[in-house]
Amino acid sequence: MSYASKLLTDAVEGLSRLPGIGKKTALRLALYLIRNESDEVVDRIIDPLRDLVTGIRFCQTCNNLSDDVTCSICKDRTGSSELICVVESVRDVMAIEETGQYRGLYHVLGGVISPLDGISASDLNIDKLVERASDSGIKEIIMAISPTIEGETTIYYISRKLTGSDVTITQLARGIAFGGELEYADEMTLGRSIITRIPYRSTTL
Repeated sequence: MSYASKLLTDAVEGLSRLPGIGKKTALRLALYLIRNESDEVVDRIIDPLRDLVTGIRFCQTCNNLSDDVTCSICKDRTGSSELICVVESVRDVMAIEETGQYRGLYHVLGGVISPLDGISASDLNIDKLVERASDSGIKEIIMAISPTIEGETTIYYISRKLTGSDVTITQLARGIAFGGELEYADEMTLGRSIITRIPYRSTTL
């Protein structure tokens, strides 16, 4: 779709590249910026986005999003340093934090093992997890991974890598339906699944 203004057309095309933003929504956003043409309004939108793209990094410990080398959760001394909650993505960290039911560390894998999608164990942040698990201070690793075939395969693989360690491996209680995505679970269900987590049994595969 093109408009009388090429500048407007280009702006709509750019905004519509964002996930969940269609051409109509992109046009409304562009027109809003035109109506509120003061530099202050535009800067309040553009500057944070520019800072986000250029300044965001991944925590060197857990792979969560961070403003610094180490994220605020890893730095936080009020939570339990004996627990590591293993998740697929940073969005899962956000979902679990929203429940307010977990006060420990995280480890973001960056996905799950999925041969059909060309994702192998070596593509994920698993070796770092095994290294962290060797720390004598870690007592439990919670597998908070979506209960899909790929998720179960990933949990099984990690549990095999941790064979022989003194770390207890648990997984979320089945309040999360098999085949569901963790980030879409409601806060109450997710929170209860964390509290009532169960020992992991590799025979489930």
